[in-house]
Formats: sequence, structure tokens, C-alpha cells
Amino acid sequence: MIKIKNADAILAQLKNQGAMTSGNLAQLLDMTSMGARQHLLRLEKQELVSSFSQKAAVGRPKLLWQLTAKANARFPDRHADLTIQIIDSVKDIFGEQGLNKLISERENRITLQYQQALDKCEGLLLKVSKLSELRAAEGYMATIEKISDIEYLLIENHCPICSAASSCQNFCRSELDIFQQCFGKRYLVERDEYLLAGGRRCTYRIKELFSVKI
Repeated sequence: MIKIKNADAILAQLKNQGAMTSGNLAQLLDMTSMGARQHLLRLEKQELVSSFSQKAAVGRPKLLWQLTAKANARFPDRHADLTIQIIDSVKDIFGEQGLNKLISERENRITLQYQQALDKCEGLLLKVSKLSELRAAEGYMATIEKISDIEYLLIENHCPICSAASSCQNFCRSELDIFQQCFGKRYLVERDEYLLAGGRRCTYRIKELFSVKI
């Protein structure tokens, strides 16, 4: 088994810095790149980290390592109770209608942000990649997987709003609606795996329904 000290140090760096290469981790932790990689492979077997490739500006793609949902659960979420208290207070003061209005306002704001970014991308691959990039920056540990030239899987290994979604599942309905609005009628967005239904993660299947002829 990997030494606890090394495991905690690696997990802490990935938590604080986000996805990193084994070389970057090695520099931060004053160890060899080979040593860092061996530790990461052991952590991967324990389902505490996962890896994905990222295209580099020059040369071969980089292999990045990130925390899994299982690893993220090792870090206490001190905002969880506060989030649930705020949601309960909104319900008490403004009722379900007030809470739904709050969720709708959040949905509109995020939809506009995502849509502006995706509209600059040509083709399904670039659009899904951009959405994955946006979601990763928000803490969803998002990656993509190609199913075919007209279908991709958006994978979210962590949910930073899990407490809010557990208390009010309209937040999850909102996420799916946001994606569908951003991709428009040309594409179909469906949720496959669902964290709150016992899944290990949330995944979204995004498929092109028809091509636009020019």
C-alpha cells in the first residue's frame, strides 16, 4: 500500500491545484517523476485518482491526473450545511415558488455564459470540449469520451453542488436543461449515469441529430 504521507500529499496537491501531470507533482513534492507516477498508479487502483489525456500545443498529448469522487469525499465540505440551511430558509420565507425562481435565475445566468462560449465553437467535438473545460473549471472534474463522430459522453467525476442537489433535485433538472438549451435542437442531451441515483458519477450523452448543410 502507498504510504499515507505520500498519498495525502498527492491528494492534497490535486485538490488544491486541480489536474496535474506526474512531472508537475514530482516537482511540487520533491520526488522523481517515476516515483510520483508509481504513487499515482497505486492511488488509481484504490479509485482515488484517474487520468485523462489533454492535447498539447506542441508534441504528444499530456497525461493529467485528477481526484475521483471517492477521493474528494475524503475532504470535508464545510459549506454543505450552510448551503442546505440557505435552501431551507428560502423555502420557509419565499416558499417553493421562490426557490424555483432562484433556480431559474441561476439557470438563465449559467445558460448565457455557456452559450456564449459554445457559440464560438464549430462542430460537436469542439463544443463538448469547451463545455467540459467550463465544467472542469467549476470543480466538476469533467472529461469527455468519444462514442462516434456524432456522439460524445460528457463525464463529471465530482459534483460541487451535491449538497444543494440532494436537498433540492431541481438543481439537477436545471443542469440538464442548461446543456440542452446551449446545444439547441440540432443536438440531443441525455443523462446516463446520475450521482444522486446511486451512480459513481454524472454522465451526459450528447448526440448530433442532423447536420446543417451549407
